[in-house]
Amino acid sequence: MTSLSPHLKQATPVVVDHGLGSCLYDAEGRRYLDFTAGIGVVSTGHCHPRVVAAAQEQVASLIHGQYTTVMHRPLQELTERLQGVLPPSLDSLFFANSGSEAVEAALRLVRQATGRPNVVVFHGGFHGRTVAAATMTTSGTRFSAGFSPLMSGVHVAPFPTAYRYGWSEEEATAFALKELDYLFATVTSPQETAAFIVEPVLGEGGYVPGNTEFFAGLRERADRHGILLVMDEIQTGFGRTGRYFGHQHFDVRPDVITIAKGIASGFPLSGIAASEELMSKAWPGSQGGTYGANAVSCAAAVATLQVIEDEGLVANAAERGTQLLAGARAAAGEAADGSGGGHGIGDVRGLGLMVGSEFTTADGAPDPDRARTALRVAAEKGLLMLTCGAHMNVVRMIPPLVVTAEEIDEGLSVWQDVLAEI
Repeated sequence: MTSLSPHLKQATPVVVDHGLGSCLYDAEGRRYLDFTAGIGVVSTGHCHPRVVAAAQEQVASLIHGQYTTVMHRPLQELTERLQGVLPPSLDSLFFANSGSEAVEAALRLVRQATGRPNVVVFHGGFHGRTVAAATMTTSGTRFSAGFSPLMSGVHVAPFPTAYRYGWSEEEATAFALKELDYLFATVTSPQETAAFIVEPVLGEGGYVPGNTEFFAGLRERADRHGILLVMDEIQTGFGRTGRYFGHQHFDVRPDVITIAKGIASGFPLSGIAASEELMSKAWPGSQGGTYGANAVSCAAAVATLQVIEDEGLVANAAERGTQLLAGARAAAGEAADGSGGGHGIGDVRGLGLMVGSEFTTADGAPDPDRARTALRVAAEKGLLMLTCGAHMNVVRMIPPLVVTAEEIDEGLSVWQDVLAEI
């Protein structure tokens, strides 16, 4: 009898029958408030009727038209619509299927465009599970262990994770930039460095937002040394943080962004955006793929972007995110800035609808057991969440962008009960 790999373990015990909006339902009809959103994928909620209708209509006319063989209208419409939301300088697109593919496409582009072999990534970043993407991932060894040798040319610099260092954000930022300069002096010459690749908010690394000073420091060094700045917007893009893209909170100009997850409300689609000048430096034949820009995925993406605009979901993410962060901090008994914890939570942080609560022991050590217990008890009470962080001790809340104020209050009420119980 065939079965799934024993390593494909579900984070919750739920066997889903159907989903609608911010909720999932099992075969017995029990309702679960879904604060996982498919790991940030179902941006317009489960089975938004306009996305469903767009996909159904497209399935009946063209399921797949390989886009380096023929052109199809959903891809043209998506390209046109993205012009209205991407930074104006990023006017050229390449599409693939997964976040890892997008990251590897960005890596290939920056190396070919600059003729330089090395890239710098930042501690705690997650960029995927394929060989190159896993090499660039430092959010946990579970993503890169056991299949060495990994790709060469990847060097790691600190991210300003203030809580982990026990410093202020200003101190952590100054340290991170100073260490980056030391990396240039000791490990990878700027003249051999093609790009910085960084998330605006660490995702799998623990839901740690960057800051304006840090990204300004990266941009200044990139400009000074002819290095490209790649912002990995796979989890932060399309309204998740309360802006269309996470980097927009920090007034920084990227040369390339990677996109995936929330773009198509659950259909597989990813890509990179760069200027036409930069994209033209890719080598002939280096961009392609059988399933990239699938017609049904593109139709779903067009509908997703229209729903995000028509329903004001970016603004909703900002408002509900403020509500969620404040409520999570209150539930943990923390100060408004996230400092000082209760219920075994040492820090609560986030941006928009990305909120993480970090469980620690009395002496400040990571407490993954308590985080796992919190997840289990929450699921029993009808609230689904996930963990993240190097030690898997951060419980993250990722509601869909359609989440209502009432649903946020409901989720926070359950969370308070969970913390009281454990």
